[in-house]
Amino acid sequence: MQSGESVVGAAMGVAGAHSRSEDEESLSVKDMKRTTTQAFGGGVPKRRSSSRSIKRKKFDDELVESSLVKSSSRVKGPPVIEPVRCSGSEPSSSERKKLTKSGTAFTPPLTMMLNPAPMAKRVKKSKQPLHITKDLGRWKPTDDLLLINAVLQTTDLTSVHLGVKFSCRFTLREIKERWYSLLYDPIISKLAWQAMRQLHPEAIAAIQSKALFSQAEQELLAKIGSTSQPKLDIFQDLLSKHPDVFHPCRTPKSLLVHWQLLKQYYLLDDQSVQPLPKGDQVLNFSDAEQMVDDAKLKDSRDEVLEHEMMISDRHQKKEIRQLEQELPRWQVLVDSITGMSMPDFDSQTLAALRGRMVRYLMRSREITLGRATKDRQVDVDLALEGPAWKISRKQGIIKLKNNGDFFIANEGRRPIYIDGRPVLSGNKWKLNNNSVVEIAGLRFVFLINLELISLIKAEAAKMTQQ
Repeated sequence: MQSGESVVGAAMGVAGAHSRSEDEESLSVKDMKRTTTQAFGGGVPKRRSSSRSIKRKKFDDELVESSLVKSSSRVKGPPVIEPVRCSGSEPSSSERKKLTKSGTAFTPPLTMMLNPAPMAKRVKKSKQPLHITKDLGRWKPTDDLLLINAVLQTTDLTSVHLGVKFSCRFTLREIKERWYSLLYDPIISKLAWQAMRQLHPEAIAAIQSKALFSQAEQELLAKIGSTSQPKLDIFQDLLSKHPDVFHPCRTPKSLLVHWQLLKQYYLLDDQSVQPLPKGDQVLNFSDAEQMVDDAKLKDSRDEVLEHEMMISDRHQKKEIRQLEQELPRWQVLVDSITGMSMPDFDSQTLAALRGRMVRYLMRSREITLGRATKDRQVDVDLALEGPAWKISRKQGIIKLKNNGDFFIANEGRRPIYIDGRPVLSGNKWKLNNNSVVEIAGLRFVFLINLELISLIKAEAAKMTQQ
């Protein structure tokens, strides 16, 4: 009996332990659900996401997920959710199902939102290094050909830097680097060779003709004497005798030009540069100027030249006198063509002011010139002749005196030109027959009725006698 009771008690204890473990398991699952609902505010449905970097607008659900990610990132460290288990007990099959269901329901969103997949970035790889493309862009194929020809002629990069004119102003270091690249860099040498092969034959010939002279070529040219006057035949003989020394593109003319340069700079064999004086004082310009005799610099009189100049002077003066005598006849001819001859005056017209378009008759002893307006009227409206916006409303007055002389008085702001002489404001000037009157670009000719003026003068003389 006691053994049976003990067995029953053990069985009940085991059953009680199992029931307690189940209750604890259910409580732990509820606590886990509660914590997840508090953290995320409700169940988040599982959605498919792509790792491709596509730039598009986000939908509403994606905005919610991104906000959840931001809120979770504020918590230090990733949240770890583990079910609470009792020591010494193992979960049953039903509990395992519950745990797997709960794990499958919440684990994927946590891992997806807390550990997002990294975005793959595409990086374009350049086929060639940057310094190679830059170097190829600055050095042109013509520069490469010039460099190769110059180095083959002189075998000295310093002479190439001083004597060759490239498309750009390269430094000695850049020329050395380019030469070493052409020798030892297969990519640059291949590209440069392909670019030089595409040059036109005429461009290649022009570049080769500019090749520097080698030391051997200059030694052969320096043997020609400075006192001689060599012709092209001598340089042609040099080319035929030494074909292995001279460049294939050398011509007799190019050799002659280079020989003249050598002669100019005293580089021929029979020339020598005069050394400077070894004394303490070197002759300067002022000392040399004092030593010059001014009497020797004066030109001697050339009597023949002076006689010829005197004769030519007489002829020119004679022609001027003839032209002055013929001037009145030419003036009559010009007046007849242009219509500027003496008009037919009536017995009441004292004078006339003739322009290109109109003619003003002076029938009183005093008339006013200017620009007519609504408020002010003048005797001679110059606006009828042309643009008169620069002319004053009362520009001037022409008046006949008792002695028969006409005078013009300037009362405007602009000057009046009489035969090219300016008459300023407030001054007066005498008008003669055929005088040219210019006012603000408008030109007129003042013509006088000489017959009527002579009668007026005679009457004035009689009055003075009485």
